[in-house]
Amino acid sequence: MAKLHFRSFGEGAPMIILHGLYGSSDNWVSLARELMADFKVYLVDLRNHGASPHLPEHSYPAMVDDLVEFMNDQHLYQAILVGHSMGGKVAMSFAGLYPEKVKNLVVVDISPRTYSETNSDKQLNEHQQIVTGLSSIDLTKVNDRLEVDALLANFVSSEKIRQFLMKNLHRNKDKTFHWKLNVPAIAAHLPSVLAGLESEASNFAHFQQPVLFIKGSESNYIQENDVFLIQSLFKNVRIVTIAGASHWVHAEAPEAFLFELKKFLLS
Repeated sequence: MAKLHFRSFGEGAPMIILHGLYGSSDNWVSLARELMADFKVYLVDLRNHGASPHLPEHSYPAMVDDLVEFMNDQHLYQAILVGHSMGGKVAMSFAGLYPEKVKNLVVVDISPRTYSETNSDKQLNEHQQIVTGLSSIDLTKVNDRLEVDALLANFVSSEKIRQFLMKNLHRNKDKTFHWKLNVPAIAAHLPSVLAGLESEASNFAHFQQPVLFIKGSESNYIQENDVFLIQSLFKNVRIVTIAGASHWVHAEAPEAFLFELKKFLLS
């Protein structure tokens, strides 16, 4: 298990926010400050991300075990779980195994299904390009961030995605660079990160707590044919769409995201 790095904001009912692949707790600080009047918000760095330990294993069972240990360490019997993308799958898997520990579940722009070329999903190729790009850069031979960005552009054409990835580039005291991501572990386990929870369906038989799925209208991560799977796993579920947002719903439409989150949790 990994001792997860975290930061907390506010007081009240505990809420744990789990970031997505290549993300970190840093991505959620501004939203945590908006939520801290009503909740005690814990922002964690999942293993192999941010300031949490780098370990060879990167799987949902391992990340669920890390979350169990985190809640035990913080003496949290039950919490609201909010998870984006990979973090959403961690939260769903956790809820299936430990329903008594989840007060409410919020899943942000991810389906419980497997993403694969068989399903004509673009995500697998996109993520393979990203990890290949990150792996290809020899950080001992670069002088500045612009040089890293230029090298990454050979693999990732979207400037917005490169800016997001570059948040993981850290300059050391000796002026050299390192990735805060454990790139080799993520690359080695990418298929399992994109795997779904279809085989875990029986785990959700006893999960009755309220669930909210929030998707971006411009994102292809939750599609119409995913709704049946979502409703088969979660009996007490609502799915809302935020107009104009892509996969990073919370960053692109924070006001609309907070409105839907608070309406679900506080009404």
